[in-house]
Amino acid sequence: MNRIDPISNPKESEQGSLFTNAEKWMGFLPNDGLIMAHKPNILSSFFQLAKDVYAEGKVNSGLKRMIGHLSSKVSGCQYCSAHTAYGANEQGVEKEKIEQLWEYKTSSLFSEKERAALDIALKGSMIPNQVTDEDFITLKKYYDNEAIVEIVSVISMFGFLNRWNATLNTQIEDAPGAFYQSLNTK
Repeated sequence: MNRIDPISNPKESEQGSLFTNAEKWMGFLPNDGLIMAHKPNILSSFFQLAKDVYAEGKVNSGLKRMIGHLSSKVSGCQYCSAHTAYGANEQGVEKEKIEQLWEYKTSSLFSEKERAALDIALKGSMIPNQVTDEDFITLKKYYDNEAIVEIVSVISMFGFLNRWNATLNTQIEDAPGAFYQSLNTK
């Protein structure tokens, strides 16, 4: 149960266009945004950040969602774990690959390039941060500075979201919740 009630009538609020776009983009109204709307400037700033982080770039959108998923799993945020698993699948990542994300280091479903990014996601989401210079040497074999900024942006955005949603106990919506429950993960 949410610890703060979401706003009612979001499409009729001053952020109505943000919610219309979010629903179009995600397929549902995000409960974390409905709660965040109590502070409209934070909501609009966050929506802009998310739009920029997920914008088309050098890192494909499926890998961005997997980075967010791994970061969320490390942080223990069920809401963000459900959203990122669902989002990865919506972006074309096969269910089996999502289910094997914890085994990315040994699974044949992941490339060395993906493993380098996922290592940064895993270690960069730990407290204290566990990323090493050696991790960056490996990462730079596959990604230029622009792509690395995209990777770290996803991790950082989920640092905020994981704490937001876990603290507020944000209720998972039906679509991401059902997909997340269907995963065969250990």
